[in-house]
Amino acid sequence: MTHSTDGTVYDVMVAGGGPAGSSVAAFAAMQGHRVLLLEKEEFPRYQIGESLLPSTVHGICGLLGVTEELESAGFVRKRGGTFRWGSNTEPWSFDFALSEKFAGPTSYAYQVERAKFDQLLLDNARRKGVEVRERCAVRDVLEDDGRVRGVRYTDPDGAERAVHARFVVDATGNQSRLQRYVGGQRRYSDFFQNIALFGYFEGGRRLPSPNSGNITCVAFPSGWFWYIPLSDTLTSVGAVVRKECADQVRGDRAEALSALIADCPLIADYLSGARRVTSGRYGEVRVRKDWSYLHDTFWQPGMALVGDSVGFIDPLFSSGVHMATYSALLAARSLNTALRGDLGERECFAEYEARYRKEYQAFHDFLVNFYDVNRDEQQYFEVARHVTRDTAAGAGAFVGLVGGGASDEAVLTSESYRDKRKKDLLEQSRGVHQEGHRIQLQAAFGEAVDDTPLSADGLVISQDGMHWEKSVTSSAL
Repeated sequence: MTHSTDGTVYDVMVAGGGPAGSSVAAFAAMQGHRVLLLEKEEFPRYQIGESLLPSTVHGICGLLGVTEELESAGFVRKRGGTFRWGSNTEPWSFDFALSEKFAGPTSYAYQVERAKFDQLLLDNARRKGVEVRERCAVRDVLEDDGRVRGVRYTDPDGAERAVHARFVVDATGNQSRLQRYVGGQRRYSDFFQNIALFGYFEGGRRLPSPNSGNITCVAFPSGWFWYIPLSDTLTSVGAVVRKECADQVRGDRAEALSALIADCPLIADYLSGARRVTSGRYGEVRVRKDWSYLHDTFWQPGMALVGDSVGFIDPLFSSGVHMATYSALLAARSLNTALRGDLGERECFAEYEARYRKEYQAFHDFLVNFYDVNRDEQQYFEVARHVTRDTAAGAGAFVGLVGGGASDEAVLTSESYRDKRKKDLLEQSRGVHQEGHRIQLQAAFGEAVDDTPLSADGLVISQDGMHWEKSVTSSAL
């Protein structure tokens, strides 16, 4: 083992301190591994505001141990979403409580200012034992004999340094310079090639209680708008326009955003008494290409991609932080299992990739159908049932998907849903051999209820939720 420049040996080195990087670092450190995180900026730093999903708030953040901090941070609580979308000319809303996956005390999420939220997660990683170094930009990786062994980076004084680790995780986002080291390339969606133009407003209208914290999404001729209440008075407003309408976002950005707002009567009405923020962190009108993509490969020996480094999906259902932190959890299970020597590296990361691709594909396939604005909400609900194979009545399957529960990982869902799964397992397991029955019930009671591998030779989640293990039921058949 080669040592870092200061003689320290790290088990995991994470590049990037956003939600994916801080989460995967914390999950590894919580298992006793020595973890270093390098972040090129100094927190708090600006990041586009985000509408979180219940699976992130009550699942991932619960595992990370930041539930109380989230509750006391003052973020706007959202019960669901509101859409002016499809053939219905009137806005329609859904509550997360409509899905049994999020029923009860977990039927809400938050609208967060990312500077505050990301700082909260990074500080939590520090408390969990991660060594965090800010203003350290990772430049490239160190390779030896076909394996990534560490990285080169620039420290706050501009000095070039090297650090070695058993595993490197790239969490540097959509502008990643490291993802090329895993081979393959990004595959961009032919369907989702949109451009977002967005700013922040003070004094925008709120929906009547109890939906005042809802995100509102509104279709208009050039694409759609998001309208996210980040506080009682501050609202993130963005227009996502199709590639063929790109001319509408050229020139002066503030003027372009005003013109797009005028072209969307509902958003114009919501902002009729508001003023755009023109100074400070939120004073700039920004542009981002929201082109969806997925990398060919997720890992190579000694290195893995997480978060926007591995994939990005159209932001209509606010799945960005969900996909980032879910990838962090999956990758952390692979890292923890490989570092402990329980299973081979290839098998562990193949499980990560399979599960992430399944979740990504569910969002992608549903979004393709949702962009057909000639349907009504009942037809969208039916598409959600088909895509997710969820038989829930009414809006249940739709809400289960957009709430981040399509993977059916019980750690991301409500306690009542875990209880229901336990009962289902009891019924399904009649006649199954004793060991298989035991594993099924162990999963039902454990932190992470998931006793069904994705494939015949796939892995299942350990009872502690932080590792992979062989499926006893499949190996015994």
